[in-house]
Amino acid sequence: MKIIDLICAKGRTGFYFDDQRAIKQGAEHEGFTYLGKPVTAGFSSVRQAGEAVSVMLVLADGQIAYGDCAAVQYSGAGGRDPLFLAKDFIPVIETDIKPLLIGRELNSFKSLAAEIDNLADVSGEPIHTALRYGVTQAVLDAVAKAKHRLMCEIIAEEYGTEVSDKEIPIFTQSGDDRYLNVDKMIIKGAQVLPHGLINNVREKLGEKGELLLEYVEWLKNRVDQLRPSSDYKPVLHIDVYGTIGLAFNNNLARMVEYFRQLEKAAAPLKLRIEGPVDVEDREKQIQLLATITARCKQEGVNIEIVADEWCNTYEDIKLFADKRAGDMLQIKTPDLGGINNIIESVLYCKEKGIGAYQGGTCNETDRSAQVCVHIAMATQPAQMLAKPGMGVDEGFMIVYNEMQRILAVRRSRR
Repeated sequence: MKIIDLICAKGRTGFYFDDQRAIKQGAEHEGFTYLGKPVTAGFSSVRQAGEAVSVMLVLADGQIAYGDCAAVQYSGAGGRDPLFLAKDFIPVIETDIKPLLIGRELNSFKSLAAEIDNLADVSGEPIHTALRYGVTQAVLDAVAKAKHRLMCEIIAEEYGTEVSDKEIPIFTQSGDDRYLNVDKMIIKGAQVLPHGLINNVREKLGEKGELLLEYVEWLKNRVDQLRPSSDYKPVLHIDVYGTIGLAFNNNLARMVEYFRQLEKAAAPLKLRIEGPVDVEDREKQIQLLATITARCKQEGVNIEIVADEWCNTYEDIKLFADKRAGDMLQIKTPDLGGINNIIESVLYCKEKGIGAYQGGTCNETDRSAQVCVHIAMATQPAQMLAKPGMGVDEGFMIVYNEMQRILAVRRSRR
């Protein structure tokens, strides 16, 4: 089966692009937006509408396979590629990628994805991660359609894995509505919650961490009040965007003692803290997170440290895993470029005994989320993100329903 055409369509994502540096420097909320001027190159405002490009591959038999190019909410920060705007990148797809794919046989996802992922621009740099992300999604769908298989089955076949026969735990994210959205998560039985969006010391963490402590206490009590069944014990996973390091000046002893307080506040629920520090440098980030992770274990603090910032590419993930810079690594799917790198990253983490969190961003699309479900079912990470959006219901529905479709189809075949 051959590809006979490639068509692009501009799209919207499930959330927004936010200038993380401006927010960290104190940009204040006003309604649903932020006051002040952006500081990261490419942004026209601190918060602006998220954009995507849908890449559709027309097959010789008339079937259409597709994937969505999308980038993370905090584009241009933490070592990531710059802002992804459709008007800038549809011409790149048309001129540089379309000629490469027209007429290609759909025999192997792995080989064609690697070719796309290794494409360079005129300066010799890899093409934008969002392009590689969306085009390789479309390639996976195209190979699956050509072979009349599920996308997860193509991955399992080519990478030597087994498709899961049970659900992968789904992690839901709250955005700034970190109270009302928790109720939604609990009612729907989310296995991991709430994200929390603790991205400002003064407003959300507290100068001494007191606001987050209060929130964790509230979370534990709310789970107890609303639990849908007696055996419901979700994992608490809170993303703090480096604010703990900011509040405690990256003082190791003070941070570890604070983690102990958080653990006590969450008990008996398991607690994960994502991104406790961000030192704006990959090597320093690895060193500090590895030290924090080891120190918590040495002192019997039973929380899990989750790496996010500066852990962007497959190479980054290998470095973080090798140095044990975190108990769990977020594989932030759009940041890795080709989805072949997501597959390899999950498998590498599992090989190294590090928790694999197949994440992503609220700023993705329904299609990229569906494709990521197939990747998760084929590679079996510890958890995957409900996405896109911050409203809980929509992202959870998309991920949960695609997971159930896969399980039901495969059960019917047996």
